[in-house]
Amino acid sequence: MKRFGTLYLVPTSLSGKPLKEELKNSDLKILRDLKHFIVETPKTARAYLAGLDIVLQELDMRVLDEHTRSKDISYLLEPLIQGNDVGLMSDAGTPAVADPGSLVVRECHKIGIKVVPLVGPSSILLALMSSGMNGQQFCFNGYLPRDPNKRKAKIKQLERESLRRNMSQIFIEAPYRNSSLFKDIIQVCNPNTDLCLAVDITGEKEYIKTQSIKEWRLEKDIKILDIPMIYIILANR
Repeated sequence: MKRFGTLYLVPTSLSGKPLKEELKNSDLKILRDLKHFIVETPKTARAYLAGLDIVLQELDMRVLDEHTRSKDISYLLEPLIQGNDVGLMSDAGTPAVADPGSLVVRECHKIGIKVVPLVGPSSILLALMSSGMNGQQFCFNGYLPRDPNKRKAKIKQLERESLRRNMSQIFIEAPYRNSSLFKDIIQVCNPNTDLCLAVDITGEKEYIKTQSIKEWRLEKDIKILDIPMIYIILANR
């Protein structure tokens, strides 16, 4: 039987910290032995790998991003099929969660390639952990619609579902639309609904706060920054 390589899912920093500060020593050893990577942005990946005694010029880096087409996946899998171990990295945080890496992971399962997740930071779980909201029932919804009216309708839908199932609803947004999304949440949600803002988790500007929509409306001089943010709502009667 032909031996495939192993796909390692390599978490990266949420705030630009070196990987040697984020990963276990045993996982760093695995990383140092890899010669092939599937990455979102090569420049960013090289910056993370710098300082690990890796000759960056010798690495084979293949790009998987939002523009990657299904027919390109076979090219990305070539090193694995040839028996080489490969590291999958996103630009920030956990690969294959809110990230196109899931396309490669799914194809590996179809072919029979072993997939090994390494331990590292996940902004979604770190936000939920620190929110004080329901960690037994939760749903990650990714990005909400860009159209303002559709976005408001989606927020109301998530709030209704949260109330019906006592479920924490988690979602994200592109940093430059943070302010618009926050205003929509404050406008359309019920006063008793709780909202957590988890900003720049593990970074220098980290800010995590949970309070009711009514309390958020009373806040003065709220400054919503154009930096990574996780939103969580939990409806209350």
